[in-house]
Amino acid sequence: MAVGKFEKDIRYLVNKLCKGEENYISKELKRLGESLIYLHRMNRVKINHSVMELVCAKYLISSGYYVELERILDSLSCDIYAQKGLGTLIVEVETGFIPPEHALDPLTYIKARIASKITRYSGYAEKFGLAVPPHYAMHIPPALVEPPRARKKRDIERIKALCDLYYSNPPVSLEEIRNARIHTVYILDVENGVVKETEPSTYIDLVRPMLYGSER
Repeated sequence: MAVGKFEKDIRYLVNKLCKGEENYISKELKRLGESLIYLHRMNRVKINHSVMELVCAKYLISSGYYVELERILDSLSCDIYAQKGLGTLIVEVETGFIPPEHALDPLTYIKARIASKITRYSGYAEKFGLAVPPHYAMHIPPALVEPPRARKKRDIERIKALCDLYYSNPPVSLEEIRNARIHTVYILDVENGVVKETEPSTYIDLVRPMLYGSER
């Protein structure tokens, strides 16, 4: 059977990421690359998303984590599930893709998607992060960066109303929103295999001129 473009691209990237690395890191990246190829054959993953997962995975493996991709958590599938000692970390990869059916409401849709991801996934691990490419300005609800005890009722209700516009099966609860946390943002440069880790509040400050100017 002929090797498809997805498989060629994944193996090319894995070899590029392995260059100059110690044996353990290379072995783990090859394991994850083969896992993505298998999932692609089942029509479960796409290339833009998968290459970002691999770049982020290398960063986490180099930081001492054991990494799994596309792990099932109850009815959810998380992009990256990482463990170090007794600690766990979930990272969701965001490419900025807008489905055609949301061409007329892209900002509202993407705001709801990010809020929903933080709310739904962060309860499954000690830490939660989002990974984005440098060419995409991601909208993180500022209230979800604050400690849960500091969140105002009106902000929680606004996030609930936003998520309910698109995610109602099942809907996120006020309690989930009240307790959700995002701990870190990874900015992924796929072409150079470089990851910059930053605080969510710092990331918000970086993109604020583009996305938050009208918010109060």
